[in-house]
Amino acid sequence: MTVHHTAVRTDPQLKGIVTRLYCRQGYYLQMHPDGALDGTKDDSTNSTLFNLIPVGLRVVAIQGVKTGLYIAMNGEGYLYPSELFTPECKFKESVFENYYVIYSSMLYRQQESGRAWFLGLNKEGQVMKGNRVKKTKPAAHFLPKPLEVAMYREPSLHDVGETVPKAGVTPSKSTSASAIMNGGKPVNKSKTT
Repeated sequence: MTVHHTAVRTDPQLKGIVTRLYCRQGYYLQMHPDGALDGTKDDSTNSTLFNLIPVGLRVVAIQGVKTGLYIAMNGEGYLYPSELFTPECKFKESVFENYYVIYSSMLYRQQESGRAWFLGLNKEGQVMKGNRVKKTKPAAHFLPKPLEVAMYREPSLHDVGETVPKAGVTPSKSTSASAIMNGGKPVNKSKTT
């Protein structure tokens, strides 16, 4: 019997949870088979199950259970699915004063004000651009509904770039795909610098 493939670092060591994320807007966050995100009122589908994996102090990776894809936010505030765990997949988990949890990008924020960019759903259950979500508003407020505690392997950052085709290295360039995922609304490029 050969057990050579179980290297030490692949042993599950991180205690995370399998959870549904209920947004205060009245929707459960869901990830479709193609990785697209939106909200649903149906709490019985597997597409609403996420692995919340701790990757730092109050920092989590949010991975669709069915797809294995991570939720990531790019430098324009768009959410996209990532096969690899990259720094864009890291979200700071903070508890808001009303017991709801808010998830903000670890990498990106408003340059002028330093205001964080949040994961959020609008009243129609569509994902919002991170820089449009205000932490005091229901769009950003999630109530994790944990189903079970699970052990996870640490998502590795070191294989970034090795398995990515060179064209796919900069997801922020794929504005057309991002626009589709963000409800098909055209991107407003009003940069006043």
